[in-house]
Amino acid sequence: MNIVVWNENRHEQKNPVVAEIYPKGIHGAIADFLQQDAHQVTTATLDEPEHGLTEEVLNATDVLVWWGHLAHDEVQDDIVERVKKRVLEGMGLIVLHSAHFSKIFKTLMGTTCDLKWREADEKERLWVVDPSHPITAGIGEYIELEKEEMYGEHFDIPAPDELVFVSWFEGGEVFRSGATFKRGQGKIFYFRPGHETYPTYYNKDVQKVICNAVKWAKNTNTPTPIYGNAKPLEKIANHNE
Repeated sequence: MNIVVWNENRHEQKNPVVAEIYPKGIHGAIADFLQQDAHQVTTATLDEPEHGLTEEVLNATDVLVWWGHLAHDEVQDDIVERVKKRVLEGMGLIVLHSAHFSKIFKTLMGTTCDLKWREADEKERLWVVDPSHPITAGIGEYIELEKEEMYGEHFDIPAPDELVFVSWFEGGEVFRSGATFKRGQGKIFYFRPGHETYPTYYNKDVQKVICNAVKWAKNTNTPTPIYGNAKPLEKIANHNE
């Protein structure tokens, strides 16, 4: 499987705390554990030409993993349309944490994707609400993170095709933290945890979910539907006779 991990890579350059936690960048940390699962993994960042997402790169990508926060508006609209086209054609898309506000996720959802948030070093417990789902394979009843940023309802997304995780936070809020969607031939998974100042992407359960998600999102040679004017399969009787 060919996976591209995309990250705007701005917090790592601006915030020494983030640079210390993720010396290879958030994209590097995610790529490292995905590679251990025997995938072909490359990374791409915002400041590369065409944000590292050329047509050649995307055409060879089975699943794209996306993390962004500070610079959503700097992503070029033509690149967003290029990614959207590939998702509709069958490329999987894993949207992480603050990428809920990315142009590509908002475009595919058709809503604001807004939510409540708070940074207070509080506990998050992600409850598995669909234990039969392949994304939860190898996960117990819940994932507990000692410190995370709070996201709270209402989360302005369409009703998910499948709700996989629901989070509870120490301050009392709940959140639909793992949700799947289908757009065209492509599968999308939104997964909430991953604030940049916490070592969340080193958590083995979080890593397991993302590894499971890329396998789930990979297109399994779904045939491309044929549209437009169609000849009849059977002989149509002449009703004027």
